[in-house]
Order: sequence, then structure tokens, then C-alpha cells
Amino acid sequence: MSLPPLRDVIARHGLSASKSLGQNFILDRQLLARIAAVPGSLDGETVYEVGPGPGGLTTALLGAGARVVAVERDRRCLPALAELQATFPDRLQLIEDDALAIDERAAVGEGAHVVANLPYNVGTALLLRWLQGPWLPWWRSLTLMFQREVAERIVAAAGTEHYGRLSVAAQWRAQPRIAMAVHRSAFTPPPKVASAVVHVLPGEEPSGVDATVLEGLTAAAFGQRRKMLRQSLKAVAGALDALQPLGIAPERRAETVSVEEWVALARQLS
Repeated sequence: MSLPPLRDVIARHGLSASKSLGQNFILDRQLLARIAAVPGSLDGETVYEVGPGPGGLTTALLGAGARVVAVERDRRCLPALAELQATFPDRLQLIEDDALAIDERAAVGEGAHVVANLPYNVGTALLLRWLQGPWLPWWRSLTLMFQREVAERIVAAAGTEHYGRLSVAAQWRAQPRIAMAVHRSAFTPPPKVASAVVHVLPGEEPSGVDATVLEGLTAAAFGQRRKMLRQSLKAVAGALDALQPLGIAPERRAETVSVEEWVALARQLS
């Protein structure tokens, strides 16, 4: 089915990317098709998309055979998305709402793939939201656009420059990887930073670990990352006593402690 170029859709509806909403549009259909292909075959699958904007990635997902549930808070984009919905009435559902306020299980159901060119100002908050809660999660995979620096933090290993609290949150029971880099010139308007697509698969949840305990540990330790653990974890009840049996020296700093070690420590305190 032939669809008008996205640039024409944007011009016809007088759309422009909103800085306050963290929007940056991608117009290159080949690039959008590559992003839609990251999760694997989407034929007959349900995809949840946040911030479709004028519908470029939405069109690529529909072209891949997916049923798309798209949530958009920018009312300016709704007429363009409604035109796309008229072309795919059985496979595109539009929700006008804030993605941070939606009950995804109720709106999308279980087993959906999340594919989104996330607004930069809510990307990390949404990722953390989807990584929390009961496990296994409602989603089968996450394919998300981030600023390159955020993407590197998500996949970073202990002892590297970008390793931190976000790395642990993303890796302790999930498997993130950078699927592709995206140059700033691919966006309209071009952002000041490079971007990357991160692909996340849910993994097995380590046994005996309370997620809130792990979150508390990493919040305390990485909140004072330049301090030794004996200082940064002093306020976490039982943490210092649990270090020695696990072979974690209290003189170490948070960024040297591996994900597996954080999980072991959280297990001791759970």
C-alpha cells in the first residue's frame, strides 16, 4: 500500500518537533524499517509504541505486519495518526495520554514488544518503569531509542566510565545490548548528541532477591560513588556486615562492584 512521504505528512499538518516534549522526528523510511526489524519478525505480533509523532516508525511497524497500540500526548500529531489509522483500521489503536500514566497491562495485554523512538525527556523514566515490578514483565522485548550516553550507561560493565545505577537496574534480570547507532543527522531537527537503539530481553530473575533492597543499595552507593562502600553504605542496615562474607572489600567504590556482586549483597539483605 502506497503512503505519502512522511515529510509531506508533516508539512500538510503543520507539524514541528516540540523541544518541551523531547521530540525528534526520523524521516528516513529505510532507517525506520531497520529499527522495526530489531526485535525480529513482528508479523502478527502486538507492538506498544510511545510517542509516535507523525507516524514514521508506526508506519514501519505496520509494514512489518504488527498490530500497533500507540500512545501520544501531543494533540497536534493526532490528525496525522488518524489518517494512518484509517488506512490500517484493524491494526492501529491510538491512545491520547501520557505514557507515564498508562496501565500497560490493561491497555496492551501480555507479551507485547515495545518499540519506540522515545522522547528524550522521559526515556530513562519509562525504561526504569518497565524494568520494575513483578517478573516476568508484560513485555517480550524493548527496542528503544536513547541518547548515546544513556544507551552506554544501560549496557555498561563494572569498572567502566558509564557504569552506574542504571546499568545494574537494566542488567540484574534483563539482557540489554546496543543494537545500532543512529547519527544525529537522521533526526529532524538534529539533536546536539548522537543516539542509539537499545534492545532489551527479559532474563531469569535471581532467586531470593528483593528488588527494593537492590534499588536501595545502588541508590545509596552510586549516590556517593566517589566514596568507599564503608562510607556510602553506612546508612543501609546490615550492608557493611554483609560485605565481608561475600568477599567484597569495604574499601571498594560502587563502580567496581559487578552486577552479580550487587545481586549477592541484596540477597543477603533480603
